[in-house]
Amino acid sequence: MGFDPTETPGGSCQSIVGCKSVIIQDEVYVIVAQLFGGSHIYKFDDDQSRFNKFQDTEVSKISKPNDIEAFQIGSDWFFVIADSSKAGLSTLYKWNDNGFYSYQSLHEWFRDTDAEFLNLDGKAHLILASRSQVPVIYQWSRNNQKFILQGDIPSMEDVVAVKHFRIKEELYLAMTRYIGDSKVLKWGPKQFSEIQAVPSRGSMILQPFSFKDRYYLALGSDYTFSQIYLWDDDKKVFDRFKEVYIQAPRSFTVVSTDRRDFIFSSSFKGNTQIFEHIIIDLTL
Repeated sequence: MGFDPTETPGGSCQSIVGCKSVIIQDEVYVIVAQLFGGSHIYKFDDDQSRFNKFQDTEVSKISKPNDIEAFQIGSDWFFVIADSSKAGLSTLYKWNDNGFYSYQSLHEWFRDTDAEFLNLDGKAHLILASRSQVPVIYQWSRNNQKFILQGDIPSMEDVVAVKHFRIKEELYLAMTRYIGDSKVLKWGPKQFSEIQAVPSRGSMILQPFSFKDRYYLALGSDYTFSQIYLWDDDKKVFDRFKEVYIQAPRSFTVVSTDRRDFIFSSSFKGNTQIFEHIIIDLTL
């Protein structure tokens, strides 16, 4: 069992920090956040079989986008851009049948690094991580139709990325830190509690993923080998499983076919790499 590289395709992009697709009323849109030149929304044209620019977001609202998260609450579509500049203003956008327009200013002057939408106890929540304070949690208010600040996650300063995942119905957070320990937290009675610290150096991503009943964490590193961790169901923690070398990894994405499972790893400095997940029967 392991992760074996099978292909290394090339490719490049210009200053794009986030790209999300949504389907609204049978139309396909792609939201692209860029460091330079503004952020844009593209719509797929069936006649031309291509994406054409549909809308620009307000440049004055976003100074330095770092992440984009698209989600649906009820029948309404939203996306939020986390702004990482010192004078930044993380902003929520809402679809109004003609396009996406700014709907709520969420977080001002906190150098936000990541946004994560999730459901806690059946209610919509949004977590914003920041360079200058601990992550904050917003809860969607049905009465006000806005996100209301609910609280924070203590002792987790300088988080660069947040990912949520579930193992057997239990909710967890993987929180990445560039310096210090990254953390795995578990949702309990009304709060998140730390269950594991993962030593990290130069890490920009701690990505959970799974293949069938096997749960993994991929910890990227800009300075050394990246680490793959495997969930131990008896100890209820992740154990170090394998090292892989990727130049400055920024994301890990699972792709499965009928018979084979792969994980794609994008690189900030090199080529994207594709690894195949293989299970070897050692009992024979």
